[in-house]
Amino acid sequence: MPLLDLRLATAGYNGQSVLHDVSLTVDAGERIALVGRSGAGKSTLLRLIYEHLDDRAALVPQEHGLVRALSVFHNVYIGRLNRNPVWRNLANLIRPLRDEVEEIRGIVAELELEPELFEPVGALSGGQQQRTAVGRALYQETSVLLGDEPVSAVDEHQSRVILESINAKKSTVILAMHDIGLALDYTDRIVGLRDGRIVMDECASGLTASDLAPLYQ
Repeated sequence: MPLLDLRLATAGYNGQSVLHDVSLTVDAGERIALVGRSGAGKSTLLRLIYEHLDDRAALVPQEHGLVRALSVFHNVYIGRLNRNPVWRNLANLIRPLRDEVEEIRGIVAELELEPELFEPVGALSGGQQQRTAVGRALYQETSVLLGDEPVSAVDEHQSRVILESINAKKSTVILAMHDIGLALDYTDRIVGLRDGRIVMDECASGLTASDLAPLYQ
């Protein structure tokens, strides 16, 4: 059975349709990039996928969804908040427990964020906040990660660090991406959208950046 099987799906917001008759099948273990111009429907499709997968997937939203007054540690810890007893969550809020600190330290270190582990998120740069949101999704106990432009606020080096960490920790990855080069390098399937419809669905290894250029014209 596929992990996801959308058939002629339509979705939108504020009473306006954005996706039109979209069909998409995703198998466990795939790494997929959703590409296309701004407004093509990438974010809407990603949200629709998230609604179908529910708690089987961790999400990196474009707006990050962080608690600015809390530290990087606490924001990452939120990824498992619903899986721990109340007493443990309270303990980690007041005085973080060693096991959680060390596990989360390992994740943020991979994202080159360890020095900011106990810094409040509101004091961090946009790129650091984005890496915190990625860390929270990596900390969630799911095999699937969905990301809405998860490297849009960082430079190329940090983008590659983030994508390598995502691919190392999650077996199934679906990312809405604007950087075609990174999409081709770090995913194995390209799904192209235009005007709310899927107009391309091909193996990444057989494509070049010029093959994707018509999606942006």
